[in-house]
Amino acid sequence: MTHAELEDRLSADMREVIRRLFQDHVELRAEREERLGDVAGAEGVVHGSAEAGHERPLATVFGEVTVRRLAYRRRGEENLYPADGALNLPGEVYSHGLRRLAAEESSRGSFDEAVAAIERGTGQHVPKRQVEELARRAAADFEAFYEGAKRAEAGPADILVISADGKGIVMRPEGLRPGTAKAAASKKIATRLSKGERPYRTRMAEVGAVYDLSPVPRRPEDIMGAQKGPAPVAKAKWLTASVADSAAEVIKAVFDEAARRDPAHERTWVALVDGARHQIDRIKAEAKAAKVEVTVVVDFVHVLEYIWKAAWSFFEVGDPSAEAWVKDKATEVLRSKASVVAGAIRRKATCLGLEPSRRANADTCAHYLLAKSKYLDYAAALQKGWPIATGIIEGACRSLVADRMAVTGARWGLEGAEAVLKLRALRANGDFPRYWHYHLAQERHRVHESRYASGVIPRAA
Repeated sequence: MTHAELEDRLSADMREVIRRLFQDHVELRAEREERLGDVAGAEGVVHGSAEAGHERPLATVFGEVTVRRLAYRRRGEENLYPADGALNLPGEVYSHGLRRLAAEESSRGSFDEAVAAIERGTGQHVPKRQVEELARRAAADFEAFYEGAKRAEAGPADILVISADGKGIVMRPEGLRPGTAKAAASKKIATRLSKGERPYRTRMAEVGAVYDLSPVPRRPEDIMGAQKGPAPVAKAKWLTASVADSAAEVIKAVFDEAARRDPAHERTWVALVDGARHQIDRIKAEAKAAKVEVTVVVDFVHVLEYIWKAAWSFFEVGDPSAEAWVKDKATEVLRSKASVVAGAIRRKATCLGLEPSRRANADTCAHYLLAKSKYLDYAAALQKGWPIATGIIEGACRSLVADRMAVTGARWGLEGAEAVLKLRALRANGDFPRYWHYHLAQERHRVHESRYASGVIPRAA
């Protein structure tokens, strides 16, 4: 054999050796299993008869083994297997090691790629449908994990920033929200879209972020000048996402995480948004419910885009003079003069006698600046060292949603999409190892401890 052939051969043989060691270990446990006294189920019914030799398969990362143990029986009742609880065996045939691999690989790439990665790494073949099911089960404790999570304390001067945004996911028909499904079913022609029709294939995933940052005071010139000034840096970033829950539910989860960081509401809370009315309304509603003061700031990058669009009402596309005009107007907006800029843009369009079609972008920009003016107090935000851009949440929409959910040809079911979003959020937060320890403890309780009267199953360390 060549050395490469030896590597392949020994890798397979090594797994078989370890599988046999695993099998020997569970066989030894079976031989040494002592009959317990009264084994009672959760209802207090004692299973007084014990029968040896009951077997069940377990597919592990090394290969399949057979677990033999005592069955505690009672006529008319389901058998009880305390030894399964001691081993914390899963409810299905696949081990928790394979479940973890399915969760991690499914959150990285497609389910097909996850199947290939598991087989490449372990030599075990787990079918695609089972991989998706294991990933769903792996994400089951996401909310409960974060409800009890503790965060490192931030400095009292650190700002607490919250943000939310949405990103569409292409869904299978059964995964669409009722309104979208109804619109999709109303197409005039089954095989193609008519003029003005939309595909109606997507369902919005809501993404939320919470993070801390130390304030860095700046001036408008630090933002728009040739030499950029220092910017505040996010730390202790936490992300969440859901395609099953509504925007209101995700924003509530964001506020819950913020409250865990600042339960006494002693810090400054700032909400960064892209200007969407429904997000602002939900943030205000949650702030009122939580009895906390939150200052809403609209993303400056969105404002800058509106100003650039307005510029093409006054300049030919590509005219270098547009850049100086945009810089001047944006700097004035950063000085909290959005209403003044809006008025100047409208007056310029009127004085030039622009046709309605030509001045449309200018009017849109002016309307936007006036409508959002109360959230554009950038002079105060910069002076206090607050952030004024939504780069964190926009990056989260790409990393959590687009990079995985928008792979070519993907059509998602609701449960699969929700699980993958949760798993990606755990990995992005750096919490997956701690979550997995928590998840295994929850599985132990769900699958085993909950079936017995207390004390039958040894407590996990």
